[in-house]
Amino acid sequence: MHALDLDGMLRRLHLPTVRRLYPECEVRAETEDQSYRDFLATLIAEEVAHRAQTRIERSVRKARFPFLRTIEEFDFTFQSSIRLQLLGSYLGPELVTEGRSLILCGPSGTGKTHLGIALAYRAIQNGYEALFTSAAEMIETLSVATRRGEVARTLAHYTHPPVLVIDEVGYLAVGGDAANLMFQVVNERYLHRRPMLFTTNKPLAAWGLVLHDPDLAEAILDRVLERGRLVELRGASYRTRHLKRAEPVRSPGCEPAGISGNHRQDFLEPTRASALGANELARASGLRRIPPIAFTGPAALTCC
Repeated sequence: MHALDLDGMLRRLHLPTVRRLYPECEVRAETEDQSYRDFLATLIAEEVAHRAQTRIERSVRKARFPFLRTIEEFDFTFQSSIRLQLLGSYLGPELVTEGRSLILCGPSGTGKTHLGIALAYRAIQNGYEALFTSAAEMIETLSVATRRGEVARTLAHYTHPPVLVIDEVGYLAVGGDAANLMFQVVNERYLHRRPMLFTTNKPLAAWGLVLHDPDLAEAILDRVLERGRLVELRGASYRTRHLKRAEPVRSPGCEPAGISGNHRQDFLEPTRASALGANELARASGLRRIPPIAFTGPAALTCC
């Protein structure tokens, strides 16, 4: 009987990790008197683990994160306005399967971008793709594509990824067509139940001024928050934590609150009262009324 070309067959089956580890595992199996089943299971487990890691690394490159951060690296002791338990449903596959969205609001340095990237990275670990972009970059790219008659193809770049992170809404000035372009992205993703993660230093009532169209800004927020949440971060900047401050710097409109909710708890869920507060700010800014936020599914998480 001719000797089998094991290396050649493993190459044809595209099992590079098995090819690489087979000789070492063979020696170990003989030394430890492993069964055929255990020997095979060890090789296959190594191949599966290697493929999973390769997929994650490839997906992280495609996501275009400005830096990589994980939820384990977030300092919940320094940023005490939010707890890990409140993000539980956003760390599992239900972020994508249920099309949930999130708006992280707060002053600079409070960890909004870190959390946005960490949640998107966890989605990648759960088997999904993600894309990171700043609001200004996305709007400028779509604006240029519109002038060139390529908006449909460019729009797909932002609407197809299972998870989209839109960073820094309100940090940089955007063009007059900003609301229209962002609405196209948000509406398409909303219709296909694809999650969106926003970070912003502006209260929701100010988005109409930021995007130059209060009506479209209201429509955008209505779609994002139907299956989403507003999380407000507060406190001093993590970047300047080594400096002594008399008191934390707060952004207007982002008063002490966690996830809007029941009367003055530490971490709150959105209620009619919080929406009414937003309406008062909206009237002061000349914007239309923002309707009370309603949540579906397991929106009410309690704080331990």
